[in-house]
Amino acid sequence: MAEPQHTLDCDILIVGGGINGAGIARDAAGRGLSVVLCEKDDLASHTSSASTKLIHGGLRYLEYYEFNLVRKALIEREVLLRAAPHIMWPLRFVMPHAPSQRPALMIRAGLMLYDLLAKRELLPASAGINLRTHAAGKPLKPEFQRGFIYSDGWVDDARLVVLNAIDACEKGATILTQTVCKGLTRKADGWEADLHKSGCGDVRVNARYVVNAAGPWTASLLHATLPKEGGGNLRLIKGSHIIVKRIFEHDNAYIFQHPDGRIVFAIPYERDFTLIGTTDLDYRGDANQVAISEDEIGYLCELASQYFVKPIVPADVVWTYSGVRPLVEDGADAKAVTRDYRLEVDSDGPPMLSVFGGKITTFRKLAEEAVDLIAKALGNRHGAWTHNACLPGGDLFGAEPQNRSVLEFDTWVRNVQGRYSWLPPLLVVRYARAYGTRIHTLLGQKDDIAAMGEEIAPGLYAAEVEYLRRYEWARTAQDILWRRSKLGLHLPPDTGDKLQAWLAAHPFQFKQAA
Repeated sequence: MAEPQHTLDCDILIVGGGINGAGIARDAAGRGLSVVLCEKDDLASHTSSASTKLIHGGLRYLEYYEFNLVRKALIEREVLLRAAPHIMWPLRFVMPHAPSQRPALMIRAGLMLYDLLAKRELLPASAGINLRTHAAGKPLKPEFQRGFIYSDGWVDDARLVVLNAIDACEKGATILTQTVCKGLTRKADGWEADLHKSGCGDVRVNARYVVNAAGPWTASLLHATLPKEGGGNLRLIKGSHIIVKRIFEHDNAYIFQHPDGRIVFAIPYERDFTLIGTTDLDYRGDANQVAISEDEIGYLCELASQYFVKPIVPADVVWTYSGVRPLVEDGADAKAVTRDYRLEVDSDGPPMLSVFGGKITTFRKLAEEAVDLIAKALGNRHGAWTHNACLPGGDLFGAEPQNRSVLEFDTWVRNVQGRYSWLPPLLVVRYARAYGTRIHTLLGQKDDIAAMGEEIAPGLYAAEVEYLRRYEWARTAQDILWRRSKLGLHLPPDTGDKLQAWLAAHPFQFKQAA
């Protein structure tokens, strides 16, 4: 084999650039450990950008007696809201009730338990509501006269991954996207990894510790590297979502109960749309090629139409997305498979930690527990730190997370709009939501619209594209339009081709870490 073009030495090699890999990279780099993370595609290009985009305890998991998981997630809910108030915010959920469903007293008791399992400083308690007078009742069929309302949170899942990667990079980690791990070899004194980075060639990484955070590919990577492990116990569950034009005017979300026991959400999305999902189906296909089926579209349309006055039909669907959730195998029905995680360490030689399962809400806690194990093995005594740290752009009123950043976010946005009054107000809102305080890095010393450069598509200026390439590892039109933003929903269908042509015509010298 030819010698690699580059060699990197590090404490930890992380394989996988989803939320778990990026979260572990951030935590480890912040403890002074040297980190290399490789991702075969873009950051958050698979499971971590295909969630229902909720920061939540998981109300329905109470039904399966997952009290520890729910409590852990509820505690994390407000920790995360304070850390990144620009990409996460509180959301109220309306649950319409019909006589054929679980008894109202049972639901009320479940919601009271949900309120009490963890301390709340930012989110109001649950309550019963009269749908004949509440704004949330207007789009619903008249048979739904009463319901319940409770609190959880919303998150831009793909941006959450990117913010963790940015923080890791700024703390010294090397983030390699479009980089395939071709092989891992366990040596006497560490791991030798052969990577291939698109456009750059082969990279050799010598690491003291390997973290297998490959999501749907965790079991196959473990089996290929350490065959004696038998591939781990991982179950792939496909979840699909549909997007339709906005079907209600208020800002609450809905949670619908289906007779088959499944839960489907209808959530305000990107100002002009409604997000409906998800499905839960066992998946045995190629995890690189996951797509919604016609049956799934029909299922989601049919279920939503059981609640809304205006029927939803497949022709109303403007976009779909699907992902495969790698969950811990516990023999349950697909909708009941645990969302908790398991960390497995093979220490028969230089150690490898494999991450099984998990959910976005508990990623920070998962990362903290993982790095506690890693730090102990590597003799690092720094200690956990992410509980009281903002994610990049979240430091609206100071370096430490604050309730004020959540409760006064709109006030902060108005001040930013005043500072950049030469930009359209709605564009400033979009920048503020995407970048938080990093909006000042994006806009720099600019003082008029001409300084933003070419308007490549409506509302998408060259300055923003260059920012995303320089600081956020964006390489393609898909990265920019669908993961770093959701502009693909708002812009003409040919925007992707135009943007890709623009990127090709304006080559960019990427920094080494990218």
